[in-house]
Amino acid sequence: MQNEAILKSYLARLGLGKTPDLDVAGLDALQRAHRLSIGFANLDVMLSHPIRIDLDSIADKLISRQRGGYCFEHNALFGAMLAELGFANRPLLGRVWLGSDWPGEPATTPPQTHTLRLTTIAGAPWIADAGFGGAYVPPLPLSDGAQAATPDGALHRLRRVGAEGAATGEWLLERAGPASATDGRAQAHDAFQPQYSFSLAEVVPVDLELSNHWTFTRAGTRFTSGCLVSIVLPDGFASLNGRRLSVHHSGQGDVSEVASAAAWREVLGDLFRVQISQEEAERLFDQRG
Repeated sequence: MQNEAILKSYLARLGLGKTPDLDVAGLDALQRAHRLSIGFANLDVMLSHPIRIDLDSIADKLISRQRGGYCFEHNALFGAMLAELGFANRPLLGRVWLGSDWPGEPATTPPQTHTLRLTTIAGAPWIADAGFGGAYVPPLPLSDGAQAATPDGALHRLRRVGAEGAATGEWLLERAGPASATDGRAQAHDAFQPQYSFSLAEVVPVDLELSNHWTFTRAGTRFTSGCLVSIVLPDGFASLNGRRLSVHHSGQGDVSEVASAAAWREVLGDLFRVQISQEEAERLFDQRG
């Protein structure tokens, strides 16, 4: 499928009536529409399906079949669509620090299992991220101390924390806001908490292939040990961890347990915009029994 055709289908999946402008507002609108429309999910990992990150495979999965995916899929699609629109951008690799100590000891430093995009707008660098499953991350200018608020009540901050080439990363993204507007790994207070670190090193396709392969095959990790789904809501965030459903909206967080495979599948489709078969729902639901 040619990128022009993918872009048309992508914008339709996002419900965008017009092509975003090539400015910060356009970047923000596209990223937010992506997060509101396409769920984050590791369900194919739990179904033992390989995760392919070539554009045709991702477009077929996330757009045509309306399934969910994780950062290597989301941000590959997002980056390709940004480029098709005319936004110069390239991938970066990052380390997720949620649930870990920052900066941590070398033995406990997390692997580079996150990817985001670095884009240039009017000559200035910005980070954009359509694939972070832990919370909503808005586009931010690549500037020490840059901050941005989001409709879920959170504040996000970029800090330059290391020298170029530092193993733990040159930049750190932090978030302060309600824990209920996350996937459950945030601490229950409003102080800034590390989300992920990254460097500006050039990333080539094989780097992404390697990190993606580790993410969907490494035994005992978060991505291979249970079902994880999340999506951004207009004023909040929703996550599904096994059968535990958390929904943050209107400043409040609600937690419930999904009672059956049929209800689980319905929640996936209606709330998370992720389509799976009833047979797949039963297999995945039973894994959490």
